[in-house]
Amino acid sequence: MSGLVRTIIADDHAFIRQGLKQLLSTVDELTVSGEAADGEAVHRLLNESSADLLILDLGMPGVNGFQFIANLRTEWPELRVLVVTANVEPRSVRAAFSAGANGYLTKSGDPSELIAAIDAIRKGNAYVAEEVRFAVDQHDGPNVSPEPTAAIISPVTLTRRERQILGMIPHGATSRDIASRLGISPLTARKHRENLMRKLDLHSGAELTAYAIRLGLPAG
Repeated sequence: MSGLVRTIIADDHAFIRQGLKQLLSTVDELTVSGEAADGEAVHRLLNESSADLLILDLGMPGVNGFQFIANLRTEWPELRVLVVTANVEPRSVRAAFSAGANGYLTKSGDPSELIAAIDAIRKGNAYVAEEVRFAVDQHDGPNVSPEPTAAIISPVTLTRRERQILGMIPHGATSRDIASRLGISPLTARKHRENLMRKLDLHSGAELTAYAIRLGLPAG
C-alpha cells in the first residue's frame, strides 16, 4: 500500500474503536474512513467507499469466524485485513492467516504493535503479535497455511476451500478435524465435504479418498 491508507475500524465496543482511532491519529498518511460494530456494517462501508485496510475484531456480531475474512478477500482482493482480537489460540492465529489476514494482534498486547503492524502491512509483509508469534514461527511463518493448499489439478473446477478439504481427505481427516484446521464449524466442514462429493459425483468417503489419491495427493 502506498499513499493515503483509508482504514475501517470494526469492533462492537465503542471504547475500543475510540482507542484505536486515537492510536491511528499518530500514523502519517492514514485516515479512518469508517467505523463498524457488526459484519453487516463492514460490508456496507466497503460497498459505499473503497478502503485499503480493515482493522477487524473477529468477535463482532455478524462475523462468522475466519470464513468472514476469506469472503472479504474474495470480494475485495486489494483489501488488507488486520485482526485485533482477544483470541490467543495458536490454531486461530494460523487459521486467520490461512483465510487471508495480513496481520494478527491481541488486545492484551502492547499498543505500539498496532503501529508496527500497519508499517509491516504497508510494506507488503505480514505481522504477528509477539504474544502469539510462536504459533507461526513453528510453522515457518504466517504465510504458510496450516492445511494443504497444493495446486490440485482436477478435471472439475474446485474452489480454494474445496481444494483444501480434498487435500486432507487422503489423511483420514474427519469433518471435525477439517473444522479444527480451517477454523470453521464441524457443520460447515460437513457441508463443504458433501458439496465436494456432489460436484465430483461421488457417493461415499471411500470414493472421495480414492479420487484424491488418483490426483496424486499422498495418503497417510
